[in-house]
Amino acid sequence: MKRTIRAFGRWGRGIPWPIILSLALSGSLFGQTAAPGAPPLELTMDRAVELALQNNLGIQSGQIDTKIKKRKVDTAWNVFIPTVDVGGTISHLNQVQSSTITIPGLGTLSLGSSYYWGLSGSVTAALNLNVALFEGIRNLTLDYEAGLVTYDKAKAQLERDIRKSYLQLLLIKKNIKLMEDNLANANRRTAMAQANYKAALVPELSVLQAQVAAENLKPAIADLRNAWESALAALAMNLGLPSGTSLQLDDVSPPDFIPLDTAKLISEAAQNKPELQELRRSILLLQSNRKLVYENTYTPTLSLAYTMDPTFQRDVWKDSWFDGNNWAQRSGMFRLTLGFRLNGLLPVSKEALGLTEMDDNLQKLNIGLSQAIRGTEVDVYTQVLKLEKSQKSMEAQRLNVDLAQRAYQLTEEAYKAGLKDLLEVQNAELEFQKAKLEVIKEQFNYMTGLIDLEYTIGVPFGTLSRSK
Repeated sequence: MKRTIRAFGRWGRGIPWPIILSLALSGSLFGQTAAPGAPPLELTMDRAVELALQNNLGIQSGQIDTKIKKRKVDTAWNVFIPTVDVGGTISHLNQVQSSTITIPGLGTLSLGSSYYWGLSGSVTAALNLNVALFEGIRNLTLDYEAGLVTYDKAKAQLERDIRKSYLQLLLIKKNIKLMEDNLANANRRTAMAQANYKAALVPELSVLQAQVAAENLKPAIADLRNAWESALAALAMNLGLPSGTSLQLDDVSPPDFIPLDTAKLISEAAQNKPELQELRRSILLLQSNRKLVYENTYTPTLSLAYTMDPTFQRDVWKDSWFDGNNWAQRSGMFRLTLGFRLNGLLPVSKEALGLTEMDDNLQKLNIGLSQAIRGTEVDVYTQVLKLEKSQKSMEAQRLNVDLAQRAYQLTEEAYKAGLKDLLEVQNAELEFQKAKLEVIKEQFNYMTGLIDLEYTIGVPFGTLSRSK
C-alpha cells in the first residue's frame, strides 16, 4: 500500500508547482479580499486567460510602452517644426556713456548721453535639414512595430503558461478523485474483511491489514487536497482576483488525435514563432539605426535660421513701448548654412568605427537568427515526436486499463470467496489505479504538448485542436 501512496502522491505534489510558480510575474490585486461566503467563481480555461491578460502588470506595462511608441510615430513629422526661442531683456547701465564727435575747427561736440535703462527683445527660429530626418521617421515606425511584436509575444507566453497551469490543476483534481475512489474501495474491503472475520473465514490479521491500508491513504489524500487548495489560491492571485476567491474549474475534454505534418509545422514555426519574429524586427531596427548614423555622418546639413533683436531707443520709463518709431533693429538676419562634418572620412574616427561596430552586430544577429531557426526546427520535430508518442502510449494504456480492471474484479471476487488474500487484492487494485493514472497523465501530456506546439508555430491557441 505504500507503493500506492507514493504513486499517487508523487504526481499530486510535484507536477503543477514549476509552472504555477512561474506565473509570479502576473499582476494581483494585493490588499483586496473576497467577500466571506461568496459563491465559487466558475472558471473556464478561456476565462482564466482573459482575466490574466486583463490584470497582468507586465501586460499593462507593455500596453503603455506601445502607446508611447504609437504616439511618437503619429507625431514623427514634428522634426520639421523649427525651433523658436523668444526672449526679452531690461538692462541697467552701471555708468552712463556719452557719445561725442570731434569736428576740426569746431572742437568736440556731445551727441547726447545714453539712458541708464535699456529694453531689447530677441526672436530666433532655426531648422536643421538632413536626409537622415526621413530615416529617423522610418526608424520610429520600425521601433513601434518591434514593440508590438514584443507585446504579442509576452501575451502569448502568459496565455501558454495559464493554459498549462489550468491543465495541471485539473490533473491534481483527477488524481484526488482516483485517490478518493481508492479509499472508498479500501473502506469497502475493510467491511468485507470484518464480515468474513465474523464468519470465521479470515483471521483477525486480515481485518487489521485492511484497516491499516485504508488509514494509510488518508494522509496522502490530505496532502493532495492541500496542494489543490494552494494551487487554486496561487491561480486566483495570478489572475488578479481578490485574496480568498473560491474557484470552480470547468473540466476540459481531451481533443481527438490530430494528424501532424511535420514539414508544414516546421515551415510555419520558422516564420511565425514569436522569438524569431522579435529577432527579425531587431535586425530591421539595427539596419535602420545604421542607415540613420550613416546619413547623419556622410550627408550635409542645411541650417535655416532667422533672428530678430529689436532694441528700444528711447527712455524706457518715459516713452511709449508701443510706438514702432522707438524701436530699431541691430543685427537681425535670415541665414542659410550648409555644413558637412569631415571626421567621418577618417577610417579611425569615432563615427567610422561606430558604423563598423554596427556592421559586426548585424552579422552577429543574422547568425543568431540562423541558429534560432535551426533550433526551432529541432523543437518542432521533438514536440511532434512527443505528441505521437503520447498518442501511441494512450492507445496502449487504454487497453491496459481494461485488462487491469478485469484482473482486479476477478481478484476481488476471489477474495470475497476466500480464495485470495488481501495483499493480492491490493496489488491488483494498485495496477488498475496506476493504469488509469497513466492514461490521464498521457491525456494531459498530449494537451500541454499541443499548447507548446501552437506557441512554437505562432498560431492562436486552440488552432490545432480545432483543426480536425
